[in-house]
Amino acid sequence: MQYYFKSIYSVCVIINMILIPLSFGEMYTSLLNVKQAIIVERQLIDHLETYIVHESERLEDIKRFYAKVSELHSEVYNGPSAAMANPLVAFTLIKRLQSEWINLIYSDEAQENTQVFRSGYEEVEEEGSLPKLEDLQGAAKGLMRLQDVYALQVGGLVRGHFQRITNGNPIDIYSPTISVPLSGDDCFLVGKVAYELEDYYHSVQWLEESVRLFRGAGGGWSPENEGTLEDALDHLAFSHFKTGNISYALSLSQELLNHDPMNRRVLKNVGKYERLLVDNPPLLSADTGLKRPNTTYLRTRNTYERLCRTQDALLSSQPMRYENPRLFCDYFNNDSPELLLQPIRREVLSLQPYVVLYHSFITGSEAERIKDLAQTGLRRSVVASGEEQATAEYRISKSAWLKDTAHPIIGRLDQRITLLTSLNVQPPYAEYLQVVNYGIGGHYEPHFDHATSASSPLFRLNTGNRVATFMIYVSVLSCYPVIDTFPMSLVFQNAALFWWNLHRNGQGDGDTLHAGCPVLVGDKWVANKWIHEYGQEFQRRCSPNPEE
Repeated sequence: MQYYFKSIYSVCVIINMILIPLSFGEMYTSLLNVKQAIIVERQLIDHLETYIVHESERLEDIKRFYAKVSELHSEVYNGPSAAMANPLVAFTLIKRLQSEWINLIYSDEAQENTQVFRSGYEEVEEEGSLPKLEDLQGAAKGLMRLQDVYALQVGGLVRGHFQRITNGNPIDIYSPTISVPLSGDDCFLVGKVAYELEDYYHSVQWLEESVRLFRGAGGGWSPENEGTLEDALDHLAFSHFKTGNISYALSLSQELLNHDPMNRRVLKNVGKYERLLVDNPPLLSADTGLKRPNTTYLRTRNTYERLCRTQDALLSSQPMRYENPRLFCDYFNNDSPELLLQPIRREVLSLQPYVVLYHSFITGSEAERIKDLAQTGLRRSVVASGEEQATAEYRISKSAWLKDTAHPIIGRLDQRITLLTSLNVQPPYAEYLQVVNYGIGGHYEPHFDHATSASSPLFRLNTGNRVATFMIYVSVLSCYPVIDTFPMSLVFQNAALFWWNLHRNGQGDGDTLHAGCPVLVGDKWVANKWIHEYGQEFQRRCSPNPEE
């Protein structure tokens, strides 16, 4: 059952008592912020529409002037010479050349229209609601994370499909209702992010697609693009060089010289690649395939990703669970008078570690209220880093902390948790309710909820370690990586999980290592209630037995 528990969604190593500075960036870390960006772009569309109207009027004036002058040259000036003897004709000609053409050419109208357009953009920018460079980079990393964890084909993603290769055939693991293909410039930016991180495993794959798409478009440039075919060829050639594919790096560099024959840097690279190939001719049997680099910080990466890729990691373990007669489902009231007439459906999922699923723990309206309450307080999630806290690439989400004074519903949830667990969940014996919203490819790699170091900021609360976790599924995903089975989200609709983080002797339970798989598609919200050791002495008694 250990691996089963490792597949459970994430909770957070974070403390509510420490103030976290406000962050108006990091849009990519919360899908809520991404949705809000739609409203921002609608504002920009309105500004662009106004600009187009004004520019269209200006161009119509220019067309009218062109038609007038062209008509004079075809009807008047090409006629009898007597026409030029007309002083009115002569006067209008001189006036146009000395005044009208100057007014047209040096008109400030185009500049004024552009300035109004820019001012509209700058107003939106000053509001702090536009994504920053780190958001673009974070979104690109999110795509690469999904690519890795779910073994997605880059070529499929570029076409708007979520596919992996199974038995040599591309299989859709998700079919979006609306398919959005990526452009050559889109792929270039993803590849460039990987390139700048010296991650040539990913840069090669994304830049290959960028070059293919730019070539297909004839190498043309659009004003909204950052990259060009030449840029993509340049980055791709060096990426192949860094992965050891010198022959292809040379071929791409030579193609680049066709577009920019005087590029001294590329000429120098071509000479370098040619010398390397002469000194070390490539072997026909040499394996030039890309190899994903190993990780040094995540020893459980293969197991973690295998569980995330499973059609449904939780459901796939059900046959084993059902074969264990000690695991069961029932209607549970915990001998509480409040639950006698309305017991909750309980499903014991694991005995070691002890994990319980409570079905229909919250209602749909309660879930929506929790999300509404959390929206204004969402900040980038942090993790324990020595004695301090910091953001980390292995946790991409935003979190908010809700006190019971925020709304009566929070107090009712605390009371409901106490009825089911008999634990004291009032501060300081438990932390405030933490609500988490995940971003683009948002995830939380394998981690423990309890502190594993005596210097952890958790202990600043002076209420011991986190003895238990109660995690509520506030919303479900619109997609989970499944093919033939129904989505996990149906299982966890408005449900909650409970598990013990510590043994009775106070030591951390190593089997509670768990993770939050990257969000493939959808909007994932969870709420965590972390309960500490102090205050639970009579509800869960300690034991000196090292086996307990």
